[in-house]
Amino acid sequence: MSSTRSARSRRAWRALWWFPVPALALYLFFFAYPSVQAVQYALTDWDGYSAEYRSVGLDNFSEIATADDVFANAVGNNLKLTVTVVLAQTALALLLALYLVRTTKGSTLLRALFFLPTVLSSVSVAFVWRFVYDPDGGLFNSALRAVGLDSLQSVYLGDPDNAVFWLALTQVWFHAGQMMVVYIAGLQAIPAELYEAAHLDGAGRWARFRHITWPLVAPATGIVLAYTTIQSFKAFDLVLGLGGNPPGPALDILSTRVYTTFSNNEFGYAAAQSLVFMVMIALLTWVQRRALRRAA
Repeated sequence: MSSTRSARSRRAWRALWWFPVPALALYLFFFAYPSVQAVQYALTDWDGYSAEYRSVGLDNFSEIATADDVFANAVGNNLKLTVTVVLAQTALALLLALYLVRTTKGSTLLRALFFLPTVLSSVSVAFVWRFVYDPDGGLFNSALRAVGLDSLQSVYLGDPDNAVFWLALTQVWFHAGQMMVVYIAGLQAIPAELYEAAHLDGAGRWARFRHITWPLVAPATGIVLAYTTIQSFKAFDLVLGLGGNPPGPALDILSTRVYTTFSNNEFGYAAAQSLVFMVMIALLTWVQRRALRRAA
């Protein structure tokens, strides 16, 4: 009897090994293999159509690093966008979570309202905000004219120096509610006894936040920072919706730059750009995690 059970158990364990196979196959086919191909194409001058192409070694990466001013402009725009969005969105999401962490009817309604933009498509958000930013009949300039503040009117997305910051405002409005939910989950996991003990010891609000809330909400902050950084680098459809295809130099970021290069039939060069793009995201995420550990 025991030998029969043992045989069944062994067969069951052998069967369990087959469960990851479909997921592993999809991963290898749709991610690992294309990644290896991207490295291969990055070392060539392939145009995406020709059957033949030649190897150029590291020339594509050399050009990106030393001679491609358009790519350098996209990197600068993306860094401005990322820093602005990460700081503003993280602070706003945490602030909203601190005020709405208690579950009441009012807080539940406000959570839903703040989370609502997240369920909208990027294209619809972009077109709504194009109306808001319209310098002639847009919401912002119309409101400023209505209250007599005509001197504060702007061309918004048409301003080459500040267009990327108006893009950042749209991005923060779009996803702050989503990050708020992450923070609320992190705050609700903190034991209430810690706050009660700190209150009895005479700790004020700032002291409780600094020594209890901030360290214990660090895992949620890590998720928010990583996700927000990736969002900022992948704001492709939002940029195209706001700035057109292709966007102007003031709104061109790395994802749109790589897309435009592919569209120009420079597949080898675009593959090299995409690899640089990937390395930048990984590096920034790693730096964030290191900084977060030290701050906590």
